[in-house]
Amino acid sequence: QVQLVESGGGLVQAGGSLRLSCAASGRIFSISTMGWYRQAPGKQREFVATINTVGSTNYADSVKGRFTISRDNAKNTVYLQMKSLEPEDTAVYLCQAYLRQTLGGLISDYWGQGTQVTVSS
Repeated sequence: QVQLVESGGGLVQAGGSLRLSCAASGRIFSISTMGWYRQAPGKQREFVATINTVGSTNYADSVKGRFTISRDNAKNTVYLQMKSLEPEDTAVYLCQAYLRQTLGGLISDYWGQGTQVTVSS
């Protein structure tokens, strides 16, 4: 009933940039916090950035100053602008959203399938 679909991943050289998008669709009443996580091969999923409904943001120390998270509430979409990419940023990037499907309904978290980002040295 709810889908989160990421896009914008790809292969880029070190120092390059990419912009990821994640669009939420389906039965959605409201969305609160949206965020990005990443998982590299053989590693645990790690936090990248989050943004709440009024635009307050949080970033992992490893991406501060290089990544910028933003959102378009009218489009139920969150973005991740990534600059000065490093090989260590290589991972599957996953989108997460906390949302209600109905007025007064419970807030649940939903995840996208992920988009691959590969940074070559």
